[in-house]
Amino acid sequence: MNDQHRIVSSESEELILVDRADNEVGFVSKADAHDGAGILHRAFSLFLFNDKGELLVQQRAPGKRLWGGYWSNSCCSHPRRGESMQIATSRRLLDELNIEAELEYVYHFCYEAHFGDAGSENELCHVYLGKATEPVQPNDSEIAAIRFVSTVDLDTELADYPERFTPWFKQEWEALQKNYREQLGRYCDQT
Repeated sequence: MNDQHRIVSSESEELILVDRADNEVGFVSKADAHDGAGILHRAFSLFLFNDKGELLVQQRAPGKRLWGGYWSNSCCSHPRRGESMQIATSRRLLDELNIEAELEYVYHFCYEAHFGDAGSENELCHVYLGKATEPVQPNDSEIAAIRFVSTVDLDTELADYPERFTPWFKQEWEALQKNYREQLGRYCDQT
């Protein structure tokens, strides 16, 4: 099957439940983790930049249960039961973007975001930075569109149209710019 159309996730895959200190406390299906107010589970968000220092952003596929059609960071997902973060992030880069990339861990945080009656995110999310040095070929079962955007243009878009972006992306980008400027500066110009 063509890698740009294959189904790479399901509501039945088992995610890792954690406490607020990121200790594993159990496992639950992806569906159950996102029902109602959600159950705190481990996740990750990846921010990939090209050689010009532009951020790869993706528009989530419209069929996604939560925030379908919204713009977000380069790649985000969850480690599955038994997966390390390194294995999960590598798997997901291949699943969604058909690329490999070296990643630098930056920080983690807990957040909750509700998406009407469809469910919620309740995640302890690990945030990584990296370079996209290979041609990106998005999997259209996960991604509707991609583009590279300068940090200046991204900041303008986030200020003018915040409703177009996922809640975790907005929180993470603000934290990266405010608290992790040195690490972020290795990947992009923060003018």
